[in-house]
Amino acid sequence: MQNRYVDINTISELHAFYGCGKPQHPLITVIDLLAVNREHIPADGSFYRLGFYSIFCKQFKGLLKYGRSHYDFSEGSLMFTAPHQVTASSRDIQIEEGWGLFFHPDLINNTTLGRKINEYSFFHYDVNEALHLSEEEKRTIGECVNNIRKEYAQNIDKHTQGLIQSNLELLLNYCNRFYDRQFFTRAHISNDTVERFEHLLKDYFSQDSLIETGLPDVKYFATRLHLSPNYLSDLLNKYTGKTTQEHIHLQLVDRAKTLLWSSDKPISEIAYDLGFEHPSHFTKIFKNKTGQSPKAFRTIRN
Repeated sequence: MQNRYVDINTISELHAFYGCGKPQHPLITVIDLLAVNREHIPADGSFYRLGFYSIFCKQFKGLLKYGRSHYDFSEGSLMFTAPHQVTASSRDIQIEEGWGLFFHPDLINNTTLGRKINEYSFFHYDVNEALHLSEEEKRTIGECVNNIRKEYAQNIDKHTQGLIQSNLELLLNYCNRFYDRQFFTRAHISNDTVERFEHLLKDYFSQDSLIETGLPDVKYFATRLHLSPNYLSDLLNKYTGKTTQEHIHLQLVDRAKTLLWSSDKPISEIAYDLGFEHPSHFTKIFKNKTGQSPKAFRTIRN
């Protein structure tokens, strides 16, 4: 059976989908999930693509479907999605409490927040990488959300847009802080992930040749660790000070140094052995990490 995809591109369309009246602002809204008319939600297991950012604070009974998987969030969590990510909803989920904040990219277009929105990488985490809040953190987030709701609910004036954006940015900055806390309070899990990543990385580069397999990308390791690429990079950055891509490049350079020292192969052949299609790309990465070209490095060594 072919999956059915439903696109919801505007805040007005979202309100109609949830059966909760007209929005008070065309580009941002906060919806009380207990007030949603669930009879408006199709029971056919459709998948949905929202044309805007969403932040959910939920506590419910039932399983949430995200992509091809189901997740249990009965304890309450903060979840994020970026525009055009695929989600699914179900009538079988019993909401106990929660809200959803939705904002269209046009709200932050050509603003400071719009230019840095990609720095909030948790919008690209998987649902199973949700932010679990303490009671104090819930109150802090709730205050930010209430300030946003109060601002767009009153008469709109020349200050409204700026104040909404400021409160939204404050909310996202708190989420960054609380994710940092979560990384470190779950240190035993995070440390295990770092160790497993390092083993995978070393095993990959221990192959005699990477001509057939090619250079690994971030997704290769994230998939094997059952994490999203963004979450893995953020976790590694918190614990090692380097992203996944930086770790890959450093391991690559170490392998390249060994080959440059131990063989007389032309540099272009070494580049192909390391999985590069174009030797110039290899030279660029090597020089960026060592400050020397492969040729200069080999000459100094000899």
